[in-house]
Amino acid sequence: MADRTAPNCHLRLEWVYGYRGHQCRNNLYYTAAKEIVYFVAGVGVVYNTREHKQKFYLGHNDDIISLALHPERVLVATGQVGKEPYICVWDSYTVQTVSILKDTHTHGIACLAFDLDGQCLVSVGLDSKNTICVWDWRRGKVLAAAPGHTDRIFDISWDLYQPSKLVSCGVKHIKFWSLCGNALTPKRGVFGKTGDLQTILCLACARDQVTYSGALNGDIYVWKGINLIRTIQGAHGSGIFSMNACEEGFATGGRDGCVRLWDLNFKPITVIDLRETDQGYKGLSVRSVCWRGDHILVGTQDSEIFEVVVHDRTKPFLIMQGHCEGELWALAVHPTKPLAMTGSDDHSVRIWSLIDHALIARCNMEEPIRCAAVSTDGIHLALGMKDGSFTVLRIRDMTEVVHIKDRKEAVHELKYSPDGAHLAVGSNDNSVDVYGVVQRYKKVGECIGSTSFITHMDWSTDSKYLQTNDGSGKRLFYRMPSGKEITNREELKLVQWASWTCVLGPEVNGIWPKYSEINDINSVDANFNNQVLVTADDYGLVKLLRYPCVRKGAKFKKYLGHSAHITNARWSHDYQWVITIGGADHSVFQWKFVTDRKSKEAFHIAPQETFADSNSEESDSDQSDVPEMDSEIEQETQLTYRRQVYKEDLPQLKEQSKEKHRAVAMKKRERAPGSRVKLHFIHGYRGYDCRSNLFYTQTGEIVYHVAAVGVVYNRQQNTQRFYMGHDDDILCLAIHPLKDFVATGQVGRDSSIHIWDTELLKPMSVLKGFHQLGVCALDFSADGKRLASVGLDDNHTVVLWDWRKGEKLSAIRGSKDKIFVIKINPYCPDKLITAGVKHMKFWHKAGGGLIGRKGIMGKTETMMCAVYGWTEEMVFSGTCTGDICIWRDMFLVKTIKAHDGPVFSMHALEKGFVTGGKDGIVALWDDTFERCLKTYTIKRAVLAPGSKGLLLEDNPSIRAISLGHGHILVGTKNGEILEVDKSGPITLLVQGHMEGEVWGLATHPHLPLCATVSDDKTLRIWDLSPSHCMLAVRKLKKGGRCCCFSPEGKALAVGLNDGSFLIVNADTLEDLVSFHHRKDIISDIRFSPGAGKYLAVASGDSFVDIYNVMSSKRVGVCKGSLNYITHLDWDKRGKLLQVNTGAKEQLFFEAPRGKRQTIPATEVEKIDWSTWTCVLGTSCEGIWPVVSEVTEVTAACLSNDRNVLATGDDLGYVKLVMDILYTCPLIGKYAKFKRYVAHSTHVTNVRWTHDDSLLATVGGGDTCLMIWTHEAEGHREARHCDSEESDIESEDDGGYDSDVTRENEMSYTIKALSTNMRPMTGVKPHLQLKEPSVDERQGVVRPPVSRALPQPEKLQTNNMGKKKRPIEDLVLDLVFGYRGNDCRNNVHYLNEGADIIYHTASVGIVLNLTTACQSFYVEHSDDILCLTINQHPKFPNVVATGQVGDTGDMSATTPSIHVWDAMNKQTLSVLRCFHSRGVCSVSFSATGKLLLSVGLDPEHTITIWKWQEGAKVASRAGHTQRIFVAEFRPDSDTQFVSVGIKHVRFWTLAGLALLSKKGMMSCIEDARMQTMLSVAFGANNLTFTGTISGDVCVWKEHILVRIVAKAHTGPVFTMYTTLRDGLIVTGGKERPSKEGGALKLWDQELKRCRAFRLETGQIIDCVRSVCRGKGKILVGTRNAEIIEVGEKNAVCNILVNGHMDGPIWGVAAHPTRDMFLSAAEDGTVRLWDIQEKKMLNKVNLGHPARTVAYSPEGDMVAIGMKNGEFIILLVTSLKIWGKKRDQRSPIQDIRFSPDSRYLAVGSSESAVDFYDLTLGPQLNRINCCRDIPSFVMQMDFSADSCHVQISTGAYKRLVYEVPSGKVCYVGTVGVQVVGIWSRNADKADVTCACVSHSGLNIVTGDDFGMVKLFDFPCPEKFAKHKRFLGHSAHLTNIRFTSGDRFVISAGGDDRSLFVWRCVHALH
Repeated sequence: MADRTAPNCHLRLEWVYGYRGHQCRNNLYYTAAKEIVYFVAGVGVVYNTREHKQKFYLGHNDDIISLALHPERVLVATGQVGKEPYICVWDSYTVQTVSILKDTHTHGIACLAFDLDGQCLVSVGLDSKNTICVWDWRRGKVLAAAPGHTDRIFDISWDLYQPSKLVSCGVKHIKFWSLCGNALTPKRGVFGKTGDLQTILCLACARDQVTYSGALNGDIYVWKGINLIRTIQGAHGSGIFSMNACEEGFATGGRDGCVRLWDLNFKPITVIDLRETDQGYKGLSVRSVCWRGDHILVGTQDSEIFEVVVHDRTKPFLIMQGHCEGELWALAVHPTKPLAMTGSDDHSVRIWSLIDHALIARCNMEEPIRCAAVSTDGIHLALGMKDGSFTVLRIRDMTEVVHIKDRKEAVHELKYSPDGAHLAVGSNDNSVDVYGVVQRYKKVGECIGSTSFITHMDWSTDSKYLQTNDGSGKRLFYRMPSGKEITNREELKLVQWASWTCVLGPEVNGIWPKYSEINDINSVDANFNNQVLVTADDYGLVKLLRYPCVRKGAKFKKYLGHSAHITNARWSHDYQWVITIGGADHSVFQWKFVTDRKSKEAFHIAPQETFADSNSEESDSDQSDVPEMDSEIEQETQLTYRRQVYKEDLPQLKEQSKEKHRAVAMKKRERAPGSRVKLHFIHGYRGYDCRSNLFYTQTGEIVYHVAAVGVVYNRQQNTQRFYMGHDDDILCLAIHPLKDFVATGQVGRDSSIHIWDTELLKPMSVLKGFHQLGVCALDFSADGKRLASVGLDDNHTVVLWDWRKGEKLSAIRGSKDKIFVIKINPYCPDKLITAGVKHMKFWHKAGGGLIGRKGIMGKTETMMCAVYGWTEEMVFSGTCTGDICIWRDMFLVKTIKAHDGPVFSMHALEKGFVTGGKDGIVALWDDTFERCLKTYTIKRAVLAPGSKGLLLEDNPSIRAISLGHGHILVGTKNGEILEVDKSGPITLLVQGHMEGEVWGLATHPHLPLCATVSDDKTLRIWDLSPSHCMLAVRKLKKGGRCCCFSPEGKALAVGLNDGSFLIVNADTLEDLVSFHHRKDIISDIRFSPGAGKYLAVASGDSFVDIYNVMSSKRVGVCKGSLNYITHLDWDKRGKLLQVNTGAKEQLFFEAPRGKRQTIPATEVEKIDWSTWTCVLGTSCEGIWPVVSEVTEVTAACLSNDRNVLATGDDLGYVKLVMDILYTCPLIGKYAKFKRYVAHSTHVTNVRWTHDDSLLATVGGGDTCLMIWTHEAEGHREARHCDSEESDIESEDDGGYDSDVTRENEMSYTIKALSTNMRPMTGVKPHLQLKEPSVDERQGVVRPPVSRALPQPEKLQTNNMGKKKRPIEDLVLDLVFGYRGNDCRNNVHYLNEGADIIYHTASVGIVLNLTTACQSFYVEHSDDILCLTINQHPKFPNVVATGQVGDTGDMSATTPSIHVWDAMNKQTLSVLRCFHSRGVCSVSFSATGKLLLSVGLDPEHTITIWKWQEGAKVASRAGHTQRIFVAEFRPDSDTQFVSVGIKHVRFWTLAGLALLSKKGMMSCIEDARMQTMLSVAFGANNLTFTGTISGDVCVWKEHILVRIVAKAHTGPVFTMYTTLRDGLIVTGGKERPSKEGGALKLWDQELKRCRAFRLETGQIIDCVRSVCRGKGKILVGTRNAEIIEVGEKNAVCNILVNGHMDGPIWGVAAHPTRDMFLSAAEDGTVRLWDIQEKKMLNKVNLGHPARTVAYSPEGDMVAIGMKNGEFIILLVTSLKIWGKKRDQRSPIQDIRFSPDSRYLAVGSSESAVDFYDLTLGPQLNRINCCRDIPSFVMQMDFSADSCHVQISTGAYKRLVYEVPSGKVCYVGTVGVQVVGIWSRNADKADVTCACVSHSGLNIVTGDDFGMVKLFDFPCPEKFAKHKRFLGHSAHLTNIRFTSGDRFVISAGGDDRSLFVWRCVHALH
């Protein structure tokens, strides 16, 4: 029998020939030790040129394509390609991994760069968005990520002179990035006129914001800031691939083969043209340069590395060579010398010296080379070509001997015969030609037998036979030299083969995995001497196997290094080395062969990581050398814990089914029951598939787990306390070293780990988001700070956590096989071990990853437990065969036999160990496992009298051991927990059923006892009174599903799974009688009430048998059900049976004969049932949940007082449903309930005890019996319950309010997606063809049209001498407006009340109350939606604002939160978030360090940030409907409350997880959940929420304790908690009256209040924001006013005014003064004064106004209305001078002529009317302009008042005569303004424009909310301009004020007026 283990020799990588120059750049550097670092294939190489030695870094598993050197030049970062590529940071000195960065990029990592101090690393991905990531690489954490560009990025660099700035460049772009918070914000470089827009290939940063970059055309572009300032033309002849900065200057390398050196100011120093040097050649292209001192390293496209010494630059040294691009297939070794020959598709053949590690000859051929062979005497080298020819060279001088072409297709294999006489040539033409060597290669034979191309050939030693392999997987034999095929295999029996390179044949069967494609192994070579075989395959693996290897799936050692397919592998002539060549990576690897004798001595050196990984994982397919697996372990490895429905899926399922059931819910639903239950005791311990899950706590209590409950058991008082945070099976438990916290991991789709306090039973931290399916092992580190966990996913992911912060420190795929145990090294928390099926691995942390090595042991054993010993490197592990393995480092030192059967648990003591095994023995050992000090056998005989139960069997399998308090604690597989005293006696503390489902449950008719029966084949009686012990147990021959006590309690009937049932004595459990009439499971069994005369037995084959108990005979059979029977109930008289079946039928039968009865539903309720355990029928349809399609109610039981129905269902919930009025139990569907989670899988049965004081429930798969105490309605203290309420809310949400509805339905779009504001038609002006106008054709001179008014005489004289100055910039000076109509809580005091802060549009405004000066924060790119200030004194004046956004892809349009300093407007942090659509609420925590944000996305995500670092702490879907506000409690960093549409939630931040509780309304009669709008806080955990109906709810923790009815008459929109005195301010919607107002100040408990009236003159006041300062209250209203109210005197002072509804359509500037008018949709015209910074007056028109104009003298104002009316007012008195309505549609523009004579009125009806003002105020129309093609937008008079020009909605411009109305001219909208139309105006338009009075500038406003300043006129398309941001989408109007001092812009969506100061150019 051949040995099936892996060979005991190995390979060590000794040399790699080549350098990767193709498709990579900037990848060659000097390290600090003056070594050279670069990469080839998947290997990082450190090459020492002085000693000619190489070191290798082998941490990657695919091609490396990028490399960066740390500034200290010791550490290297490399990035690879692949589906899940990662970055390794490694030490170039030790070539060990320091950190692994993963899980962010896809496809590959294109570029890497370290910053100046080496703390951060930036990487660029190869994905479609070219994602840029900034890492804190030591911690393996992403600090920021953003989409880089739509096209490839070629280089990225940190600006080494400015912190947090980066530059990236690539295809046709360069971008300058700034990093703030977690946001990377780009600015595109502006090429401008200085240079062409082109691809930038490389860059380097210099001081003073200068960046040098190399372009594709060979120029160097020099940037300052983001602007291109100059170019250095022709620095290189073509593309500049590499740029390297050093102390002396810069080196650049290009495609032209030159290297240029530049000084620090980029003045040229010298040129080195490598093409001209000795080693140069045409087409040499430089890919990488590195300049250090006087040495320059150059890497080329063709895999060479040159070293140039600067002062002798004509003689570069060629220090490394490799094959160029193209596949490398040919490899041959010299028969007598240490030489290897390779040939490649680059046409070259090269000879390498294996001793000198150097290229000694190369020769270029005509064709690509595909194979090579050396003749036996070493004289000739034959090369097979791709074109079907072959060439023979003389090796000595590489001269051609012969060139023969007999075939068309490539020659893939050729070999000389051992006697040197013949050469066999195999080609892709399916044949082998044989040539005679001596006859000058004359063809002497031909082998034709293959149907496919020839892949491998071997000669026999006597040169008489040839074997071939072909592409179809056939192996054929030929007689040589004739080539005749041999079909009779007998004569081949004794043939010996000279070499073995074939992949087919019995000797190499084992090289194939059991299931594999036939062609994935490319090459094999056998070493007959050492009986090993080397193979090379398509996955880049070199494998070493034994030769011959006969059986498939042989064991091997594998070596990584090559990245893609390895094309060939050969042993050197003396078997010292293996040479392998890579196809795509065209590199040559040379491996040293180390036999076992040598490796023994080499063991002292740290093993290189290659052979740590050698004993590969995939190779253990073959079990013959592994002992039989223990049945228990086998069973455990097969458990997957997958669920059909995970509890996490419930919310979605409910949402889906809610829609269906809205209709039903209209019926008035009953209240949830008043009584509640509380978990009291659990009989059970999970031992059957978990180990080491039982510990003593600090206080000496015992902690363990069962089902979904963590149990803390007090053995003195025999009581249990429970941690109920989990919602599914707990699988593992670990205890903190201080023994006060416990970590538990559960099953689940996204399973969580809870760390909780054993005293308080509160979660300290919840870790989620990493493990799928479940968590199966946990361990704390010795310092208690870290936690390691293992997942149940296929890769058994291992994660290391900082559990308090909830941060994942590192993660890695653990093993394909199941891991049973994980342990962190107590001496060094960076190291850990995992052990499990057939493996033991030793790990150490490296950044965000872990590096693992397999333990080296002879045969692979399955490890069940492991502990660290007394030193750092000692580890002890227990195996499945009963041995203890002792390890030092990763080497097995020795094994000791400890138990019969597996060792399941071990525990380390100070001076020794304790172990427990399947043999039921606990053994104590000394500290070296030399002696066994003592053993304890677990036997019934030694059970102490105080035990709480009975041992089922002697020597139960031990699964957990723990020591403490003088005792050994033992947990067994049978679910018992025992305490072993050191002196011997054993006490049983807790026990439960063993593995198997528990279904049967019965309670005793008058004693506190219950009986259970389970699939574990036991029947047990439990005492429910305080002793909580198991009184009796009986083993059955079969498992059972049901049991029942007789009415007097003497007998107990048990139904078994084989169709039989027994009746036993209830005390002794001895048989009274047994029957076996059915084949299927007995599913329910019931004695009739009263005397118990009959026994009804229901079975799975759909019958119910009725037996007479006394006579023991069957007296009746109930037939007629379609499916198996599930539940039975008798009526009180014992005459009627109610039956439920699996087909959801409810049937009735009469006893004793079993006749079927049909009873109408109305009668069923009148029947007096003795028990009610059925789950069907009208009387209990309310118990079926909304999602009943998914889950079943499995059990029900009505309490004996008929008040409460308890149910159990498939998801493990126990529910109490309704107080059933005894008279009429008809319940509507979906009753209200209380539900309790404790069981993990389905609850199989529920029963009340005889007096209803306890409820017993059993869980199926979790094997436990839970006892709940019942507190009925009357006698319970007001305690908080631990149940969850039912979750279909009442339909009414407490009222309707238009403001709330509007806020909820706001669809916030980003500006970039805005569309036209007006319904335009036609072709945009910049796309129209320019047509010569009528005038131009006729030579008519048109009057010039000007918007400027003729200047009054006084001005004209002064102005003549002055030169007009153009405007070069606009500065935001004033903003009139406040966003109050759909945002709340957004006005605050700053600086002790000296300033206030608020926002409108995308501007944050700080207003100084004394000077009325405004200052602005303008960094937001879109509308601000929320604002909050940090109230912690450490962060004074820190503000957070959140904005609208688009998707959550981290790009520039992603919603973001800016945190900034309100005084100096510095941005402190930008948080880009995944809240798609926008951020609607922000709040700082008590310490000010955390920030909470709520999104507008469909899940309404809630996120918590550490805003200073930009790090996301936790995030979770908040609610299905809109959340309006979420606020931290003012005294907490972990607790906050969110309110919104019909919900209020109380949240806790535990580690990384957000846990929430719904508000519980049920404690107050008739309280309904309604829409909550605002929140405030009081002492002692009080929370106040304001509702839509005007009530305020008062909550204690999450329970509603009081309602303040009608705190306001309308919705309570805002509440403010004053931190210094706890007083609360509320604001709402209310009509001002004597006693009430919309603003109220309350005491701390919201008992007394004082109302304030806002003197605004509105009918209804609506307050949206309040804030309280010292003696003042600040109020923001829905009407865009901000008012300050004095607390003492209630005086109101309006600080800010604005239009309340938009858009603001009309703006008019006063002809001479700095004042202007605005007219808006809210029906007001307002007069604003720029100097006074305030609103002077407002006129209410009663109708929406559309346009407004001043007369030239400024004495009259004309106003056009939406209803077609227009009004003329006198300015002085604001009296109406005249009004008129000639049109029915809105007036779009209104203008006075410059001579004040005419008034032109343009409307939507495509008409312009002229009125003559000299005729007096009756305003008769004198004429009008007709034939206007669309609605009128703007009009302008000519300076002489004779013409008017009109722009229309069809993008046309018309000129008319005044007053006749004749058409003079039609053209596009202004030839002079074509340049104002932007490129991306396809969706949106320029909406308004205004030429300055000087006529030198024009400003425009557009639908994107931008104000742009152009020169005028601007006839060229896409003219240059400056743009100014701030408005929301849609500007409506823009005007210059007199003297061009200011520009006023009016916003549509933002209802705000911006005043910009004009900055004039100097002369």
